[in-house]
Amino acid sequence: MIMKFKSYCVVAVLTVFIFWADSSKAQPADSASRKAALIHQVDEAINNAIAENKIPGAVIQVKRNGKVIYKQAYGDAQKFNYNHELLPVPDKMTTATLFDLASLTKVVGTTTSIMLLVDRGLIKIDDPVSKYVPAFGTPDKSAITIRHLLTHTAGIYEWYPLFYRASNKQETFKLIGELPLHFPVGAQRKYSDLGFTVLGQIVEIVSGMSLDKFEEQHIFIPLGMRNTLFNPLKSGRNFKIAATSLGNPYETRMVHDPSLGFQFKEINPDQWNGWRHYVLKGEVNDGNAWYAEGGVAGAAGLFSTVGDLQKLVDMLMSKGRVGEKQFISENTISTFLTKDKFNNGLGWMMDPVNSFMKNGPPGTFGHTGFTGTSISVVPAEGLSVILLINRQQMGLQANGEYYNPNPIRAAVFKAAMEYCR
Repeated sequence: MIMKFKSYCVVAVLTVFIFWADSSKAQPADSASRKAALIHQVDEAINNAIAENKIPGAVIQVKRNGKVIYKQAYGDAQKFNYNHELLPVPDKMTTATLFDLASLTKVVGTTTSIMLLVDRGLIKIDDPVSKYVPAFGTPDKSAITIRHLLTHTAGIYEWYPLFYRASNKQETFKLIGELPLHFPVGAQRKYSDLGFTVLGQIVEIVSGMSLDKFEEQHIFIPLGMRNTLFNPLKSGRNFKIAATSLGNPYETRMVHDPSLGFQFKEINPDQWNGWRHYVLKGEVNDGNAWYAEGGVAGAAGLFSTVGDLQKLVDMLMSKGRVGEKQFISENTISTFLTKDKFNNGLGWMMDPVNSFMKNGPPGTFGHTGFTGTSISVVPAEGLSVILLINRQQMGLQANGEYYNPNPIRAAVFKAAMEYCR
């Protein structure tokens, strides 16, 4: 009886050991299969869009828990010339290609700059803008705070052809200060380029430095983002850059087409004709940033690579830490990444209805850019997805719009979330 019991114990122990051994082998296999599924879904979403002539190319980077899971370049950095003719030899995309970030400038550059100034006690989020910009001391604007600008609730025009009435930074700031409000202060969220232009002005006033120099010295150099800058063609460096639009056809339409809702009684669409008539490659696509602000603006103008953007994202995911150093305090990071009543953070978007972070768990944040760029961050999963698409290179569609990359963004984000499960 004792012998039978001992034999049973040995068999039981061996069974447990074998089960444990099999499980330990199964775990890496499961991880490998999930990674394979992620790659397949991402490749399919992007390659199908390229095959269907919706986009020319893209760069993707998915990172989780400190490890890059997938990094890949697709298609072409430039496919067409200004006449929308196929190049004999298209310029291939690489993972080191520099992209016009468009409105990612608002979070990568401007929001981070405001974070630093808040963190150092130089400004407060609820300071009235008029404390720094006297033009906002008028009865209609005196209630506007820095928070209102960050959350797009200041009531400022969403867009205005500043370059029709301003040709440099000083004229641009003066003009925005003179424009009437379009909505009641704090009543609703209306995404505004002009609001972030004012935030860029505040950074300059408080720091005593130009916006590009402040960001270079206080954000990009400290974070090792050596390929993030304004006006890359003036840098003297030989960057590989993704081309964007064939001139500025969409902004031309914004000024001339009443159906888009950007008609202003003081603006005659024909009073200015300084449009670019060539492929934009290394010049910011955004007309206000280029024509009115010399390529440097709080709303647009930055160029960067997927690798550099990851460094900023890593800092935010580490609650402000970079290595052993606290770059921005955890409290400031938390303040900026807390939802307001409109379901968004300060600068950063946090509403999970957005395609680029569709159904993300609480705490998810990100942003997009008009050129086709996007960042999605899911702190709860230690996950980030950076997707850079040069959609404008395809030209306007028959309906007068650029291809909307939201289906690609949604598919990529969904695949990344499935990888985490």
